[in-house]
Amino acid sequence: MTPTGSVQHELSPEIISAAAESKSWPFEEARKLVDRFKGKGFPNTVLFETGYGPSGLPHIGTFGEVARTTMVRHAFHVLTQNSVATKLLCFSDDVDGMRKVPDNVPNRQMLEAHLGKPLTQVPDPFGEYKSFGHHNNAMLRRFLDRFGFDYEFASAMDYYSRGDFDEGLITMLERYDDVMAVMLPTLREERRKSYAPILPIHPDTGIVMQVPLKAVHPSRGTVEWVDPDTNKLFETKVTSGGCKAQWKPDWALRWAVLGIDYEMSGKDHIDNVKTSGKICRILGGRPPEGFNYELFLDENGEKISKSKGNGITIDEWLTYAPTESLSLYMFQKPKTAKRLFFDVIPKAVDEYISFASSYPKQDWKARLGNPVWHIHSGNPPEIELPVSFAMLLNLVSASNAHDSKVLWGFISRYDPDATPETHPFLDRLVNHAIRYFEDFVAPEKEFRAADDVESKALSAISKALKQLPKEANGAEIQNSLLDVARGIERYQDHNRQSPDGGPGVSIAFFQMIYEILLGQKKGPRFGSFVALYGFEETRALIDRALAGEFVQ
Repeated sequence: MTPTGSVQHELSPEIISAAAESKSWPFEEARKLVDRFKGKGFPNTVLFETGYGPSGLPHIGTFGEVARTTMVRHAFHVLTQNSVATKLLCFSDDVDGMRKVPDNVPNRQMLEAHLGKPLTQVPDPFGEYKSFGHHNNAMLRRFLDRFGFDYEFASAMDYYSRGDFDEGLITMLERYDDVMAVMLPTLREERRKSYAPILPIHPDTGIVMQVPLKAVHPSRGTVEWVDPDTNKLFETKVTSGGCKAQWKPDWALRWAVLGIDYEMSGKDHIDNVKTSGKICRILGGRPPEGFNYELFLDENGEKISKSKGNGITIDEWLTYAPTESLSLYMFQKPKTAKRLFFDVIPKAVDEYISFASSYPKQDWKARLGNPVWHIHSGNPPEIELPVSFAMLLNLVSASNAHDSKVLWGFISRYDPDATPETHPFLDRLVNHAIRYFEDFVAPEKEFRAADDVESKALSAISKALKQLPKEANGAEIQNSLLDVARGIERYQDHNRQSPDGGPGVSIAFFQMIYEILLGQKKGPRFGSFVALYGFEETRALIDRALAGEFVQ
């Protein structure tokens, strides 16, 4: 029998040996799990968990947690040679009360009337699902399914209402003072007066009540509390959905009752992990293994937030780049804070292409350190592209193409063997490049006129291109351009030496070319661009620039 969630590729002795020594972070994390069960034996199923607070629309950080956990899960299967079953539980705290109306949803005024209610009892402002919680849960599941993640979705509302947490909640009542002793020192003095680890749900209004408890009755499984608006005393059962745990005790409750073995979280939760771990032990459980990843930041260096809707949404990234590039961004340096905004996309795409291209040439030690092995769970596709994503963006810019057929005309001329059918991944990139250029590059383009020195340099480039043989490749074209620059004092770099012993070429030369011809500060090797775009097309571009057509 193959364990659930197991790897779907052959574990050769070379892979097993390389995995045992790999310093890649998913293997380092997986070793924590292996060590967790040393001397005790593995359980029937090792349980991984990710948590989701559906107070707003899912953002990329939510996906990142699932993607990274999946990478650790796969590494665990390799280390244990497929001998242990695992499950990934994606848990949504949809009983959480809606504290504020998100900024990025319609019908905000309608939602105001439902503040404080569980998210699964708040109407869907989009009018598509049973509740706002159901809508946001569906958004999360849709995206996870789109990536093919192997997971089980869990709704807190289902778990509470059908009694899955009843035993743990009774234990929390029995050890109430111990739980409070952990929580109170972590709270501000004013918050201590109203804090309770268990929140009753108002039987009349349906609001999740943030009130102190007057009494707890473990034998009856109830709590007493007073409605601050009416001064009416209520006694509410904690079982079958009558109450929910406050979020840190709730986290601990899941860990203890479900037996969670691994869960990672953001750096901002370091202290919360410690607090929930103590409560988990009080409830008779063992806290899971895991690590704290750094936060994603928006263009202004602020933490991305579901309720604010800053940074990039899941669908936005996939409009401008393939899914693999997003997975790579999640894999790289998880303990380093990274900006998560539109300008990181092109680099992520080209880095994915580079890693995928190098994979077949590597030995197993290098392969297990290559991000594509982890992104594709040990089965990376063969990708060898004739052009980079950055090059495609420049091609769109120079050709003013709004149709993928135009770009494929250039690509097929450059590489006759490349077609949308033979290179489907490249075909996806072509369409992404057009969208990205139109939305982000074109609005920022700023052409400038050439001065006398630059005009002469561009004319010399045009003349050099005319003299080159049609079959000249990118490297030969680049060398021809460098020869032009070496004869112009402005572009001579006397701190570097050319192959013939003369001065090197300043980067200002190619920056000048991009600023005048394409209206941008930089780009990929211009010789490679010319080989793709065409000699005559590039010379025509130079003529138009020198005629002042691009300067407003």
